[in-house]
Amino acid sequence: MPTEIHPKLLPGNHQIAIVLGRFNEFIGKQLLEGATDTWRMLGGKDENLTLVHVPGSFEMPVVTRNLADTKKYAAIVCLGCVIRGETAHYDHVVEQTAKGIKDVNVLTGVPCIFGVLTCDTLEQAIHRAGAKLGNQGRYAMLAGVEMANLIARIKG
Repeated sequence: MPTEIHPKLLPGNHQIAIVLGRFNEFIGKQLLEGATDTWRMLGGKDENLTLVHVPGSFEMPVVTRNLADTKKYAAIVCLGCVIRGETAHYDHVVEQTAKGIKDVNVLTGVPCIFGVLTCDTLEQAIHRAGAKLGNQGRYAMLAGVEMANLIARIKG
């Protein structure tokens, strides 16, 4: 039988950072509420969360990298919302934000969760921020806690 490593959904004493984009602030606030409510529901303490505000999703990777480099955080949860407009700007922002956050994961070994909504319409964003399809901030926090525990178990 192979050795298996299963993560747990226990915040423990992990320090978690949340990077929140202010652009599309109404949606971001809903995602943040879902993430922090989930943290508390799991038994996490508010003093173990650090919230960092950035102008928008495009600025997330550089801040996420600086947070990861401190080696203080067991995971970083990135929350924001990009809604398609009438120009190609959306495609550039989404692509570079996703790539940048992925790069921080790979380069630092700190789990960085992509909780950035990428929607065609405001209605889609509202639904994914809790109106109909669950709150993606909640799911991002669950992934952050799970990954923090998994990496801790792997490292022993």
